[in-house]
Amino acid sequence: MSPRYACTANPAPELFNTEKLGMNSDALIKDFKRYYGTHLAQDKGCASGHYLYSSLALTLRDRLFNRMKHTKHTYAEKQCKHAYYLSMEFLMGRAMGNAVLNLGLEKETTKALNELHLNFEDLIEMEHDAGLGNGGLGRLAACFIDSCATLQLPVTGYGLRYEYGMFQQRIENGFQVEKPDHWLQDGNPWELERPEFTQRVKFGGHTEYHPTDSGDMKVHWVNTNDVLAIPFDLPIPGYQNGTVNVLRLWKAGATDEFNLEDFNSGSYTEAVAAKNEAENISMVLYPNDASENGKELRLRQQYFLASASLQDILDYWVTTHGESFDNFAEKNCFQLNDTHPTVAVAELMRLLMDEHGLGWEKAWEITSSTMAYTNHTLLPEALERWPVNMFGRLLPRILEIIYEINARFLREVATRWPGDKARLARMSIIEEGGEKQVRMAHLAIVGSFSINGVAALHSELLKKGLFHDFYELWPHKFNNKTNGVTQRRWLAWCNPDLSELITDTIGDNWITQLTELKKLEAYAHDKAFQKKWHAAKLANKQRLAKLVKDSCGVEFNPEAMFDIQVKRIHEYKRQLLNILHVIHLYDRIKRGDTKNMTPRCVLFGGKAAPGYVMAKRIIKLINNVASTVNNDPDVGDLLKVVFLPNYQVSAMEVICPAADLSEQISTAGKEASGTGNMKFMMNGAMTIGTLDGANIEIRDEAGAENFFLFGLTEDEVTELKPTYNPRFIIDNDADLKRVVNLLESGHFNQCEEGAFDDIIAAFTSPNDPWMTVADFHSYVEAQQRAAEVYQDKERWIAMSIMNSANSGMFSTDRTMEEYNNDIWKLEKINPRF
Repeated sequence: MSPRYACTANPAPELFNTEKLGMNSDALIKDFKRYYGTHLAQDKGCASGHYLYSSLALTLRDRLFNRMKHTKHTYAEKQCKHAYYLSMEFLMGRAMGNAVLNLGLEKETTKALNELHLNFEDLIEMEHDAGLGNGGLGRLAACFIDSCATLQLPVTGYGLRYEYGMFQQRIENGFQVEKPDHWLQDGNPWELERPEFTQRVKFGGHTEYHPTDSGDMKVHWVNTNDVLAIPFDLPIPGYQNGTVNVLRLWKAGATDEFNLEDFNSGSYTEAVAAKNEAENISMVLYPNDASENGKELRLRQQYFLASASLQDILDYWVTTHGESFDNFAEKNCFQLNDTHPTVAVAELMRLLMDEHGLGWEKAWEITSSTMAYTNHTLLPEALERWPVNMFGRLLPRILEIIYEINARFLREVATRWPGDKARLARMSIIEEGGEKQVRMAHLAIVGSFSINGVAALHSELLKKGLFHDFYELWPHKFNNKTNGVTQRRWLAWCNPDLSELITDTIGDNWITQLTELKKLEAYAHDKAFQKKWHAAKLANKQRLAKLVKDSCGVEFNPEAMFDIQVKRIHEYKRQLLNILHVIHLYDRIKRGDTKNMTPRCVLFGGKAAPGYVMAKRIIKLINNVASTVNNDPDVGDLLKVVFLPNYQVSAMEVICPAADLSEQISTAGKEASGTGNMKFMMNGAMTIGTLDGANIEIRDEAGAENFFLFGLTEDEVTELKPTYNPRFIIDNDADLKRVVNLLESGHFNQCEEGAFDDIIAAFTSPNDPWMTVADFHSYVEAQQRAAEVYQDKERWIAMSIMNSANSGMFSTDRTMEEYNNDIWKLEKINPRF
């Protein structure tokens, strides 16, 4: 700790006993006016929306921080076990609505603002999305820590405070164009900088070994290029229970502002080079790692997160327990969210041995008893691997430790399977051959006491396939924790009309006990209740139609079926299959095959990674098809198609309540879980999907009759691959043949010759791993079933109610209870507030 922040005074105890802040409209008005007029120095001139929003945010933040302080003190007094959630992504979205809901201040805040002639919804719209993630992984992390606070579990989140979050997406001539998302440009009133807890993170240099007085060798990591990690705390409130946990985000800073000698000599660029290089670490979410520089920066980010977080936790331990680590494992647990933070295994070993003097055996006992790893992908290419040469240049001491971990681990494997060199090569943390690589998932498995998948099928496939060797060695380590979403944000907040109807019908216990929604089953066929349910859905569809009109200039008819696919653009998620079906519908209309056709509005949304060429080409295809369909007078209102630009959390809060049909159409065996599927189900959408990820459990819960199933199973995909012949399938399916002919003829790219040749070549290739053509016919049939059912309004509404009623399993409250019962084993703490 810097001397500036050391304890130098002994103030009266009364200094720390802050009074409770009022929770009524009068108290909110008083604080709002104080912030607006005094703290932000606004006068009688034109009222700025930014300052009005900031004043309300600071007013609410005070109440959150007061509870955060009491929560922290209660944890300290109880000396309870604590869990730490390490994630490179936390896709938090907007904070204000969540804060008001969880503080129980919706009515009082609205009342206070009305008295000031202000509109609460207008102020909410002033907030930037905190885009600190690129999809489901980051949104899941946000839901997890929300549920932990609601369950009153002592859990702290650790992540990075990216200056630029997930890029802003524009569509120009059908192409995705990335624009920097400087979400912090107006500051962030919800955060608190904590410079007193700044940590120093090492890079580069080399290691030296020096004997100690006891004859042991002491390792010194020297001549390093150090970076400062400066923490910013965000409050994470539980639902109306007094608990406010912490999400600590690290910002990178230089150890010195600049080299004064270089500056005085006129070398201004060189003077600030170190500062700029240091700050780059937390500048951009997920740099493009197509280049060597991009890979290096990404590894820097991951180690920066792991090292700063673990140093912070160990500093607190030493402050409260001294240098004894005898019961450290009993009081701490680290949950690694995917492979990104798994360098924490080696970093904890380094800190315990090099900084705190523990021997290898004791350090390993602690590390392997406190680390737990969650895997989120079945795609081998998505498991992080780092070139050994680069790793050693950046993190020489960490690489030494990894080599030692690997040597000891391989001895264990060799003892179990003598002479099995192939198995040793498969299981080694270091991948040999060509350019050596560090396999981060293997490091996580070897160093963790728990490894979990995130859906029943996913966890089984990990054991049967990706991690089968490790499962054979340590079957007791493997378990499943099916994902969920928080119903506070994804129903109570984002769907107020439906939430009010549910609460009026069954009470409000569902907000913390989502299984209470099961009571709605009794009303599925109640005519009066169905009418109210439909009215809520219609209002949500009208709200989304306005967003589509404002963003895309296309008119959506709220009475039509709203067919939605919003998620990261990736070939395995098969937005391509969806747009092929759209082309099929367009072809039907052009041929006059429209008898009893259900009007349909199809909405796509999602971002493609900047370096993912095929995903960006699929976005272009979707937009070209949309332009053709929407501008063809023969089509009229039977079919509308849009690609909604810049999909983010706040957009999903409008999209999710309005969906009729939820597209979850990944190739079976490729999606780990999915969470968008859960949000849609919770809000009464029907799923059309394959038996993949959590779709399987969603179908089990909703009932097969309330789910539109299609496609090959995971086993059938595997069986078909050796003989897969897309061209044969196309030639023998008249509908698909017409779709492919339209594409190959250039109908959707008449002035852009060859624009989609690479897409056509990909899905017609026998080597297409996504088996798009194989599932087309089944998909069209399932879509036709959905269209027919939609015309039977009473049946559709009943199915919608049944989906929502049976979504109780998919709350992250249930997920986190399972993490806690099986992995963390924390005591629930009720703070004294």
